[in-house]
Amino acid sequence: MKQTWRWFGPEDPVSLQDIKQAGATGIVTALHHIPNGEIWRVEEIQKKKKIIESSGLRWSVVESIPIHENIKTRTGGFHKYIEAYKISIQNLASCGLNIVCYNFMPVLDWTRTDLAYEVKDGSRALLFDMVAFAAFDLYLLQRPGSENAYSDQENAEAKVYIEKLSETEKTSLVKNIIAGLPGAEEGYTLKQFQEVLNTYSNINSQQLKEHLVLFLQEIIPVAEDNGVLMCLHPDDPPYPILGLPRVVSTAADYTHIFEHVPSRNNGITFCTGSLGVIAENNLEQMIKHFANRTHFVHLRNIKRDAKGNFHEAKHLEGDVDMYIIIKEILKEEKRRKQENYKDHQIPMRPDHGHQILDDLDKTINPGYSGIGRLRGLAELRGLTMGISRSLGL
Repeated sequence: MKQTWRWFGPEDPVSLQDIKQAGATGIVTALHHIPNGEIWRVEEIQKKKKIIESSGLRWSVVESIPIHENIKTRTGGFHKYIEAYKISIQNLASCGLNIVCYNFMPVLDWTRTDLAYEVKDGSRALLFDMVAFAAFDLYLLQRPGSENAYSDQENAEAKVYIEKLSETEKTSLVKNIIAGLPGAEEGYTLKQFQEVLNTYSNINSQQLKEHLVLFLQEIIPVAEDNGVLMCLHPDDPPYPILGLPRVVSTAADYTHIFEHVPSRNNGITFCTGSLGVIAENNLEQMIKHFANRTHFVHLRNIKRDAKGNFHEAKHLEGDVDMYIIIKEILKEEKRRKQENYKDHQIPMRPDHGHQILDDLDKTINPGYSGIGRLRGLAELRGLTMGISRSLGL
């Protein structure tokens, strides 16, 4: 696998030099300063690429070209945003960038309730707590109809939870959920957030699936013509929240998408953490079934419970069997090499990481501390080498 690393640009506390020392050779990044829906110009792409290459690294994956909300709702002149998206794909290809990770999550990108959850060894991790989220929804956002979204027990637990929070803790909970996390291109106030949620009031999961397919039917031919592999990231968390539908969470979801848009350029970002949150997702079967569609891999682990809570675990611990995942990826790479695929080597990155050691005293992007991901990459590299040699690769 190509060993890559998420980098948020020159303001990232983890520098390109740090990344080189960690052992990664590829960078995963985006033009975060370009507003959603605008065209990524060649000059801007080249500028970012030059910065990366001057450090002796390579821009391997674009993560991501965000999809404007009007495309998801198919309202407000959405066609112009689709056309802009097509031009951005063409411009990336002209600059030698041919793998694009993206998601189709409504309103929010990935969502957590605690960005500094302390685990047993004293390090900090990202946490999604269902009671905390219900408390936000019911008592801070006060979303209309939210009282019907939770069980009586969840409602009761949320009430107890919110009553114990100080005003500072309430502000922190709101910020964690809606102010925008690393990689998210938008942040909201509570009022703005409710207004955006309202735009989905008449859109159910079936309609959102249709909107995704219609979007793909327009952009995938452009990706094909330009040799670009589009990689759809699963929802995170992979279940409905705030009344918003989720349509990229299971094997059935991906099968539906691939049946309607069968091109191999219409692929998957296989995120072990997001898919692993649903216990019913059989990741071994999924990686085998979608191997030829897997163009990018996020390797991270999670620890989940039956209530929908989960936190980021160490990369080789938790509920995801990383040995099986990496073994299947290496077997797919071998198959591609034997069949002379140009893209036989699949880029992966250690996704998220605990805040540990000196990083505990530093300002970091939540989930993207340097040392935690360094540990993850080292563990994953070791496991990969062991599996490779056992398979005679």
